[in-house]
Amino acid sequence: MDGGGAMEADPFHNAKEDEHMDAQTFKAGKMKMIQPDSLKDPKLDKLKEQVLLGWINESLKAEHIVVQSVEEDLYDGLVLHHLLARFAGVHLTLEEMALTASAQIRKLEAVLEELDKRLEQQDTKWEVSLIHKKDLLATLHLLVAMVTRFQPEVELPSNVKVQVVVLEVSRTGIQSDVQTEVLTEDRGDNAQEVSDTTDDPMEQLMEMETMAGVGLQVSDLDQQVWDLDQQFSDGVILLLLIGQLEGFFIPLSDFRLTPDSHEHRLHNVSLALSLLADLGLQVSAVQAQDVVSQDVAGTLKVLYALFRKHGG
Repeated sequence: MDGGGAMEADPFHNAKEDEHMDAQTFKAGKMKMIQPDSLKDPKLDKLKEQVLLGWINESLKAEHIVVQSVEEDLYDGLVLHHLLARFAGVHLTLEEMALTASAQIRKLEAVLEELDKRLEQQDTKWEVSLIHKKDLLATLHLLVAMVTRFQPEVELPSNVKVQVVVLEVSRTGIQSDVQTEVLTEDRGDNAQEVSDTTDDPMEQLMEMETMAGVGLQVSDLDQQVWDLDQQFSDGVILLLLIGQLEGFFIPLSDFRLTPDSHEHRLHNVSLALSLLADLGLQVSAVQAQDVVSQDVAGTLKVLYALFRKHGG
């Protein structure tokens, strides 16, 4: 800016207490992450880069404030404070530039308290900590609510949705789910939408577009995995996928949710292959190192084992 289900038997035997993640890291035991493929949606890009960014800059043009990114430029409360003053006439006695994290959080608390009074949302999908952490999903929800309340004549793209991974965490395990989150309402001017749910959630788990490339479509999760070799190389998505399909709660003490070394990635993938073996899904001639080193053929073999069981 310028200016599902309970785990019947614990298949893990080598827990390391130092790998345990405190569940308080996630609000109410949950964390949401936008799927990478959703970020490529042209409708989302139009909402974020054209409409919302353009609305902010046009609104604050007279104050010579230029916002370059809705993800990076709203976390400290300055822009939101100016928008609050511009549209609600509320001028809070706050420092203009909050330079420390604690000062930024205090400023956000004051600004969001006033905004929430005026936005009158029954179920707010943002909070101070999320905005300060530059959470894109929460920031988009907030900006859409502000535009709708303060300048309803601004035309937002209709029926913008994103796929989000919802991680539900306790001190003993983690369960993942993929959900559709609506950012803007359907005005009825779009083609008929494909249903987001199916009678059988395991129906057509995967369609292999090609065994030679990286075009894997995970149909039941309504998502596209484009960088297959890279996205599965740390073992996290693979473990979550296995847990989701098989109904596991995966103990957090047994794997690294945010692996930051080759050793951690190798541990995660080795655990995933061990789980597949315990489930009777043998993956021939694939070593953990193959997946970690981003070998596409090896990664596809692992995923195809799941596809054969759950893809019907």
